[in-house]
Amino acid sequence: MLGDSKLDQILCEYYIPNYILVPGSEIKKPPWVPSCPVLVFINSKSGGQLGGNLLSTYRSVLNTNQVFDLGETKPDKVLHQIYASLGSLKQRGDVLASAIENSLRIIVAGGDGTAGWLLSVISDLKLPRPPAVATVPLGTGNNLPFSFGWGKKNPGTNRQSVFSFLEQVRNANEMKIDSWHIIMRMRAPKGGSCDPIGPLELPHSLHAFHRISQTDKLGMDGYHTFRGGFWNYFSMGLDAQISYAFHSERKLHPEKFRNQLINQSTYVKLGCTRGWLFGSLFRPSPMNIAQLTKVKVMKKLGQWEDLKIPRSIGSIVCLNLPSFSGGFNPWGTPYRKKFLNRGLTPPFVDDGLIEIVGFRNVLHGLVLLAPNGHGHRLAQANAVRFEFKKGAANHTFMRIDGEPWKQPLPADDDTVVVEISHFGQVSMLATPSCRSRSVSDPSSPTSCYDKDGNSTDEGETGDDFEEKRKFGAAESFKFPDELDIAHLS
Repeated sequence: MLGDSKLDQILCEYYIPNYILVPGSEIKKPPWVPSCPVLVFINSKSGGQLGGNLLSTYRSVLNTNQVFDLGETKPDKVLHQIYASLGSLKQRGDVLASAIENSLRIIVAGGDGTAGWLLSVISDLKLPRPPAVATVPLGTGNNLPFSFGWGKKNPGTNRQSVFSFLEQVRNANEMKIDSWHIIMRMRAPKGGSCDPIGPLELPHSLHAFHRISQTDKLGMDGYHTFRGGFWNYFSMGLDAQISYAFHSERKLHPEKFRNQLINQSTYVKLGCTRGWLFGSLFRPSPMNIAQLTKVKVMKKLGQWEDLKIPRSIGSIVCLNLPSFSGGFNPWGTPYRKKFLNRGLTPPFVDDGLIEIVGFRNVLHGLVLLAPNGHGHRLAQANAVRFEFKKGAANHTFMRIDGEPWKQPLPADDDTVVVEISHFGQVSMLATPSCRSRSVSDPSSPTSCYDKDGNSTDEGETGDDFEEKRKFGAAESFKFPDELDIAHLS
């Protein structure tokens, strides 16, 4: 273990001085240039007491002003102010400010929802050099940290543990990953309020967007649009229903959900009672996806095609990263011959393609526990569109990066539309044990990767492009005062 003086000397590599962080501060430049300056954002309500403890430790080893509690400070305001300061200082010839902007990295501690919040903000602010992000696993599933080698278990919160994590951040490699934009449209209730669903009923990654496209068939008065982004997955059906039950229980009884192991065991128990693991052996299967929605995919720019969903599929996942529900990989690793026969490519995280996987019920879900287990591989696409009309159910369950909600479905001749499309990339920090694979990695099998049309943004203009220009997380969206950010974990 390092002595305090040696430790302090190394921690200087992550230090950012106050004159950059706090407007109006006296300019006092340190006698060194930090090699890995960091901004730390912590959801203090994640992980029971761990979030608060981690916040205290980071503030004790770094400049207090470079560590932020997300329960008190919104990240869009922080990043906008700091990058404005860096830009102003650079114009005046400040070499240190230029060096910090070029090497700045972000640490975000919380659940997958918290990490997605930061990634949305970074994308929306369109920073001159967007910083790469490292994720500390403080949630229940922790799929984002696990995908990039940061682990699934909640970390230690003492000084030495924080120092070890900072060292990993300094040595980590940057990896680009695809960003996925989601738009949801539905008719407003007759005689109802402006928002068809209360702000706490939708996931925090979906934001109300009142500008309607003039070229869209649903671009008319009486419809409301929500937009957002995700980096891991969108799912619908059985798995989202279990997640919704878990989050509802946690909201009602937060005192029972202060330990990661207990949270995970509660999740499994809910799965047993809701038909995902064992319940379907003893009761009729829930509504299948084919009865609920019509699914279209875009494999070539501007060309939608119907995707046939087997009637046995009770849950569908649109997957960007190789980690789902606490570390499982639903896409798996198919043999190369199967890739070629079905026109599939390896599941890279930066190829502009999203993997679409289906699950049936108990027996199918359990295959993920076996080596090389996987779901029903349905397709890879640049965009996915779900269209819901009046039919077999009045609601379904959906989930984005761990945040579930109960989605009302049409009761008359209206249509609910959910559309997912590729929209740029963000930079993540990856350790040597990273599970994600990049098309730019020389060791990756890229020979069957089709580089034609890996984004649906090209050719879009006017109002259509305006809808997909941002995720809505920064500036245009504010969390309601009554929101408890513990529900982001």
